[in-house]
Amino acid sequence: MQQREEKQLEASVDLLISRVAHLKNALHNFIYKLENEFERLAWPSVLDNFALVSGQLNTINKLLRNEKTPSFRNQVIIPLELSPDRDDELAKLTEQRVPVFSHEIVPDHLRTKPDPEVEEMEKQLSAEAARLGPEAAQKQIQTLNKLCSNLLEKLNNPREDRDPESSAIRQSKPSFNPADTLALVGAVAFGKGLSKCRPPGPGAPGQGPMMGGGPTLQQVTIGGASGQPGKMPSSIKTNIKSASGSMHPYNR
Repeated sequence: MQQREEKQLEASVDLLISRVAHLKNALHNFIYKLENEFERLAWPSVLDNFALVSGQLNTINKLLRNEKTPSFRNQVIIPLELSPDRDDELAKLTEQRVPVFSHEIVPDHLRTKPDPEVEEMEKQLSAEAARLGPEAAQKQIQTLNKLCSNLLEKLNNPREDRDPESSAIRQSKPSFNPADTLALVGAVAFGKGLSKCRPPGPGAPGQGPMMGGGPTLQQVTIGGASGQPGKMPSSIKTNIKSASGSMHPYNR
């Protein structure tokens, strides 16, 4: 009977060590990605790594709660030999984290209770909680729940819902200047605002003959309704003069 329990305990320990090794590898890979591939690491990949670690932790918990797994709380670990010298086999098993098994190391690794500093902090917190009355405690709980609810609401809602004023301003703000648009349409369609000065023609006084082959003045007539009050004249003549070949930058 005792021999069977020892074998079952050994098998459970081996299986637990294997599960912990898988968890350790997953954590190691995740930390490596965070430290070396954070620039191209996408959020879905981070969630996948978290899900992997969470699944492995759940597997370990199920293993510990299994009926066939012996209760490890009833097992006692007693150090049989302590030495200040380096133990290569121990260093290999612990991946160089515990090179020696001395009187200084044993209390930390075989401790079944928290550190004295942690125990003292827990006692102080317990004493403060005991001095706090039920009404004050309930008030603090409600305040904390309200803060958490507001924070969750802000995180779940889009940014536009959190800042409606800025969103309305962005939507109502025009992307153009109406005055400039009307001035441009008036200039193109009716010549409004353009210079009315007409350059002299080839036969005007003080002007010499134009160069052969050069462009001449052209008149463009824009038709309109005649005789109607409040509207543009019947015709607007706009002189368009093209740059002559002699004035071209490459012909100077």
